[in-house]
Amino acid sequence: MRKTNLKKTSIIGFSTLICTAALGQNTGTVENTTPLGLVTEYRTWSVGVNAGVLNQSNIFGFNQDGFAKLEHNAGYSLYVKRQISPSFGVKVQYLGGKVGGTNENAEAGEINTFESKLPWSAALSGEWTMANINWRFFNSIVKPYAAVGLGAMNFETTTTVGDTKATAESQTKLYVPVDFGFKFAVAKGISLDLGYQLNWTNQNLDGRPAGTYRNDLFSYAHAGIEFSLGNRSKPALSNSNPVATLVNDYTGKYEHLLAERDKLVAANQALVSQMEELNGQLKDDDNDGVANKFDKCPNTPAGIKVDGAGCPLPEAKNETKVIEKIIVTEDDKKVVAEAINNLEFDLGKSTIRTPSFPSLNRVATLLIEKNFSLKLAGHTDNTGSMQTNMRLSKERAEAIKSYLVSKGANASRIEATGYGPTQPIAPNTTAAGRQQNRRVEFTLF
Repeated sequence: MRKTNLKKTSIIGFSTLICTAALGQNTGTVENTTPLGLVTEYRTWSVGVNAGVLNQSNIFGFNQDGFAKLEHNAGYSLYVKRQISPSFGVKVQYLGGKVGGTNENAEAGEINTFESKLPWSAALSGEWTMANINWRFFNSIVKPYAAVGLGAMNFETTTTVGDTKATAESQTKLYVPVDFGFKFAVAKGISLDLGYQLNWTNQNLDGRPAGTYRNDLFSYAHAGIEFSLGNRSKPALSNSNPVATLVNDYTGKYEHLLAERDKLVAANQALVSQMEELNGQLKDDDNDGVANKFDKCPNTPAGIKVDGAGCPLPEAKNETKVIEKIIVTEDDKKVVAEAINNLEFDLGKSTIRTPSFPSLNRVATLLIEKNFSLKLAGHTDNTGSMQTNMRLSKERAEAIKSYLVSKGANASRIEATGYGPTQPIAPNTTAAGRQQNRRVEFTLF
């Protein structure tokens, strides 16, 4: 009857603990770890201490040979564990205390009672964590586990036959511990350990002769605390939930990609708006060859010649127009090419540097002597905003025109236009390419 009550009490107790812990779960703290990450991201060492009840009986009714009356004695245990993966670890365990039993139906000459002191024992066990109660949690809150191992146990047994007590010499035998239970995460790196351990010894624990009975078996119901060792900023590997970590990592990356996509869409929309604004500024509504932005005389009638500012050129009255053929020689082209090669501006400005003046002077002389017309086309690379580059290219072309006019060239025969980065002659991906694109082209006609 007492064995039956023990079984019922144990089952009810464990069920109550599981339900209480499950109801008290929360979502835990997101740890800074990644799926399939290195073990160095976690704390892998831990120590555990526990205490409980040792007795010759067990809740499963295994090896119940004679000593049916329960004798509860205090037990204690200490272990060090190395976690290999979230579901498996290896631990070294010490178990101590004493085990006793009473045979109320002992016949004459049989052992009535025994008491075995356990000064020490050491066992190496593998421990498996079965699962977390809820896979959505980053930290495993309730963790069923089971362990099995092999070790050596030292014990000293005192037996009573009738009224005679006898104490045998201490012995060291092999034993097999099988442990199972639940661990409950109560704080970061700290777990409450509730377990039940069965221990098979290589006979003689109860003082009865070897070979007469089955191997001795005693149980250890225990409660204790397990502490994770190491850097507190790292999560414990034994408390990690790889499934939830994987989902969290995937969700975070997905949300990051969505945010990056939204940034690119916003940037693209801004660029489209900027291009539309520039296209509007470069429109030439009166088709006089001068963009609206730079046209100081808008709505010029069709067919009217205009200057670089878009204003009509003055025409002499009663002047007989003479159509002359303009011939540009190779020597003329060399003068212009030299001016292009020697042309220098201050960085990011339209100020012409002094070394450019001699070759520009020769271009001015050429325009005066041969009455050439000249088109100046300013270009830039794509560094900086479109609006800035359009303005700079136009200002540099206008600066050259102003210099040539100051040297006597006819302003009405010089056209200055800026194209910004819209007509590159080399890739803008290299420094050499960008340098080629920063230019002012001279066209004689």
